[in-house]
Amino acid sequence: MSNSTQVFEPKTKTGKIANFVDQRVSASALVKEFGRKVFPDHWTFMFGEVALYTFIVLLLSGTFLTFWFNPSMAETIYEGSYNPLKGVEMSVAYASSLDISFEIRGGLFARQVHHWAALLFVAAMSVHMLRVFFTGAFRRPRELNWVIGCVLLILGMAAGFTGYSLPDDLLSGNGLRIIDGVIKAIPVVGTYISFFLFGGEFPGTAIIGRLYILHVMVVPALIILMIVLHMMFVVLHKHTQYAGPGKTAQNVVGAPVGPVFGAKAGGFFFIVFGVVALISGFFTINPIWNYGPYDPSPVSAGTQPDWYIGWVDGALRLMPGVLGDFSFEWILPLPWGHNNLILNVLAPMIPAAILIGTMMAWPWIERWVTKDNREHHFAERPRNAPFRTGVGVAGFIWYCVMWAAASSDLIATHFHVALNDVTYWLRVLFFLGPILGFIITRRICLSLQRKDREIVLHGREAGIIEMSPVGGYSERHEDLDEYKRYKLVAWESPEVIPALPNADGKVTFWEKQRGKLSRFFFEDRVAPVTPRELEEAKAHGHHAVEAGHDDAKELKH
Repeated sequence: MSNSTQVFEPKTKTGKIANFVDQRVSASALVKEFGRKVFPDHWTFMFGEVALYTFIVLLLSGTFLTFWFNPSMAETIYEGSYNPLKGVEMSVAYASSLDISFEIRGGLFARQVHHWAALLFVAAMSVHMLRVFFTGAFRRPRELNWVIGCVLLILGMAAGFTGYSLPDDLLSGNGLRIIDGVIKAIPVVGTYISFFLFGGEFPGTAIIGRLYILHVMVVPALIILMIVLHMMFVVLHKHTQYAGPGKTAQNVVGAPVGPVFGAKAGGFFFIVFGVVALISGFFTINPIWNYGPYDPSPVSAGTQPDWYIGWVDGALRLMPGVLGDFSFEWILPLPWGHNNLILNVLAPMIPAAILIGTMMAWPWIERWVTKDNREHHFAERPRNAPFRTGVGVAGFIWYCVMWAAASSDLIATHFHVALNDVTYWLRVLFFLGPILGFIITRRICLSLQRKDREIVLHGREAGIIEMSPVGGYSERHEDLDEYKRYKLVAWESPEVIPALPNADGKVTFWEKQRGKLSRFFFEDRVAPVTPRELEEAKAHGHHAVEAGHDDAKELKH
């Protein structure tokens, strides 16, 4: 980045919020202050923008659809223009969805824009969260913003599922049937919750109207609130940036919001909108006329939820009903009689709770293990945090196995293999996949760190072979430029912190566990190159120099 495009912003401290409120500045001053905010330029930062812009597309297309959609479960006879369904009894909600698709000018296009934008919205949020996690951008002082991001992801899934269920077609009805089964598996109160939620015995008469209120009012309002909070904290704490010459914890190098970043963001919004419209115009999604109205009496095969809900459905499919002679259905003796506890339906919810709970708690888990309470304003390269990258890949593999299990029947039919074999292999991957992913990813990160050390100390391989006067051959190495070298050395390698006694001189149980985790994560580590090592390498003609003990940096193999 040239000096003409470098804009530096003073560090904003959390304590300035009170002063900011006390000053009672005018609205124009607020806009001016926001316009001076600086955002760094990097392609990985664009995923958050894609999520924001697709949400705007969702609001626009959803508003259009609300004018014609009727969220009623009253029965009617279809008399629309789609001949295969003429004379079929269906709900008013399903009939209005067909009318939007075939009677309203641009209605089918709006439906598809809305659905494709919903898929891209959750996908962009997911990739954005992965970027934040793998680069460590969630660390202090941004822990609360990370939790807000997790809540946004959950709300995005909730918005998608409530909208997916509104047409009341066969596909969405099967999804609601699964939810009904999970609710009824809750002992004692499950059947009552199901009865009141659906307005009677499933499918009831009220669920579509209630989901409609959630989809168009409650969930979008919560999403907007979370987005406002998220942006407020981004402005307050300033954006993270990758390390480089001229970049410090007290500045941000990039472009100001007005007019540079704002103009680029506006253009990018229309690009995202155009891509969504292009996909929606050429690729059909959710053809509800092929499924027909929902009827709870027949059992249909091949139903697939939207991808962001598939992992929960997959966990249900992976759960066995029995293990040998052990049954997951228990009968609980209670004072008023017996109640069933259906663990093979409730237990699959545990992986979802573990995954989401670990995501939310990870900033504090990492701070506890490393005892690092400093503020961090630089985004790390994933290779420079092997333990965090390994944990992230393990969680991602765990999610993908559950996600793939939601299509176990289609995998079996498309690849002509037995459904039971697919399920057995996915069950094995459910347990071994995350472990193997963690080990392999961690070793790859350590290898890449060692390669970076070699490049810094030896120089870049020029691809030129030279012959010495005595007939020996060697490859020429070239020194790295300042920017490249800075990127390879400007990082920290946490060391093992053993269990430490407290003020009373006792090592508590949790401190012992922290010490074990610290050793597990950081026992194998690669130290960044120190200035002394670099000087010695240059003095010896770029020969390898291992990290010395006197630098407290040891390269372990």
